[in-house]
Amino acid sequence: MAKNDLGEIRRASLVSTFGPGAVVDFRASGGAVSGVVAGLETWDEKFPPAGLANRQTVTERRLQKKLQVSGFRLPPVLETRTSKDDKEDSRRLVATRFPIWLQCPHCDRIGRSSDWANIAGNPTPYCGECSRTSETGRKIHVIPVRFVMACENGHLDDFPWHFWVRHKEGCRNAGRQGFLDFRSESAGLAGLVVKCRECGARRSMEGVFSKKMWANSANCAGKRPWLAEADENCDLKPVCVQRGASNLYFPVVESALSIPPWMPNLREKLGGFWGPLSLTFPEDRAKQIERYCEDPSFRHVLDSLGKSPAELAALIETELNQDAEIDIDHLRLAEYKQFLNSKTEVSDKESEFEIRHEPVPTALEGLVSDVVRAVRLRQVQAIRGFTRINPPGELEEGNIALLSEHKLPWLPAIEVRGEGIFVALDEEQVEIWEQRSAVLDRVRRLNDDHARSWHERHGEESTPKKISARFLLCHTLSHIVMKQLTLECGYSSSAIQERLYADEEGGEMAGFLIYTATSDADGTLGGLQRQGRSDRFGEMFFNAVRGAEWCSSDPLCIEDLMGASASFSRSACHACVLAPETACEEFNHFLDRALIVGTPDQPELGFCSTLLEKY
Repeated sequence: MAKNDLGEIRRASLVSTFGPGAVVDFRASGGAVSGVVAGLETWDEKFPPAGLANRQTVTERRLQKKLQVSGFRLPPVLETRTSKDDKEDSRRLVATRFPIWLQCPHCDRIGRSSDWANIAGNPTPYCGECSRTSETGRKIHVIPVRFVMACENGHLDDFPWHFWVRHKEGCRNAGRQGFLDFRSESAGLAGLVVKCRECGARRSMEGVFSKKMWANSANCAGKRPWLAEADENCDLKPVCVQRGASNLYFPVVESALSIPPWMPNLREKLGGFWGPLSLTFPEDRAKQIERYCEDPSFRHVLDSLGKSPAELAALIETELNQDAEIDIDHLRLAEYKQFLNSKTEVSDKESEFEIRHEPVPTALEGLVSDVVRAVRLRQVQAIRGFTRINPPGELEEGNIALLSEHKLPWLPAIEVRGEGIFVALDEEQVEIWEQRSAVLDRVRRLNDDHARSWHERHGEESTPKKISARFLLCHTLSHIVMKQLTLECGYSSSAIQERLYADEEGGEMAGFLIYTATSDADGTLGGLQRQGRSDRFGEMFFNAVRGAEWCSSDPLCIEDLMGASASFSRSACHACVLAPETACEEFNHFLDRALIVGTPDQPELGFCSTLLEKY
């Protein structure tokens, strides 16, 4: 756990839900505290040594090349005290208070954090007036306000309360930016009223979430409270969001599986010696290794490898040559081919990649071409930024907010070791299916909706990506199989994650991997990969497809009347297809179960319709 004086956050959460720039709620000293997680510079400052010299690092060669970094750093954790005599570790990750405006739950006043009473060293201010008159004698701690401002460039700011209330001319409160009243007088936003006691000006919060309401306001102030003194200019209009809203923080996470020949063993074993040796000229590397042998720690590493200086020098050169062959534009294609082409079972206990091919069940022939049990997997997940308001896929690269003020040679990452099931669809049948006129028309209409929404929000005709029929098919199949697996083997839906192998614009991949996505022992029990055995997989897959044939929200769901318009999905809702957003690579966008099971009017839409007809 990564710990500070306010509370604790799981290590894995610091590269996802609660990464740098995210707003987190804590409970401390009897009151609620809301803060934004500070940027990467504080990791170096609070948990030295800085950067990749720190022991808590992780390696993934293909991902490093794609993200143009020298390595990854694990979110720091405190070492466990071994005895009562050990001093408590004073290191802490930093969170900056946000929002600054706080509210008293008793008198309904709102004001800046500096306007409230506080005790030195205590992060929870309190209302002095209400505390003095409290019948219990306890302090009445103030709480963070619920409304904040954000923009699509990732900036974050307090809500402009004094601007919103529209003080009357000559009001003294407008100048000194003092307390306001904020109370609920009736249901809904129209019943939430902000009032100034000085001049009597009052205004409800009705329309506060409308973009039109802020169209004529000042541009975004470019505030970046997670970075020290790093505000910037911004030409966008801010919008109001709730502090705990799910669209206030979307992590931009990149990941890669550790597959042969890019395994991490050699680099991890060499540790800090890898950097200097990799930069040494090939002809001098063996001599440099001999000189390093004078260091007992390096000698121990060399003995554990069982290599001579010349053999180790050759291994390092081989790895460097392999790095040059990495195609950063097709990382998943390399994984896809590895699942399909690696026919040998790995027996090396140190291997991070062990797969077993299974015969395709007879009932699935013509639909599925390969079923592979991933007995052991290692995945590295790195966060390179985040977005606000819209998910990463709906914004351009320039809208991704940075985690640090200056570019660093490392990014935060975690490694996940677990198991899974890889499924490849029959390529020939997919090509025939995706050329059906009904399928082409349905996918075209989805892309038209996507393009129309993009044009309305950005004024541009072309979208960042065009969704293919096979992408929709693989994505939706992945979701219904995940849902069925939670029933078959008992994993929670949040402990399973998808990895899609389907190009957005077609291509040669058509498959998906379902794997355990937890970084603890829950991912090593073996229950998930065993469902990939031939005698179990056929029934599980059929049950998943049959379960998608009917939804408790039908006929509304199958007629495209249940899906959120912003998700660019068709027949999909929480009762049938949607998964936890932590499990879905696309934030529950681009789903359509009609492409799997068809519709009553167009059964030919379904890729698996023949399976349902047979059984």
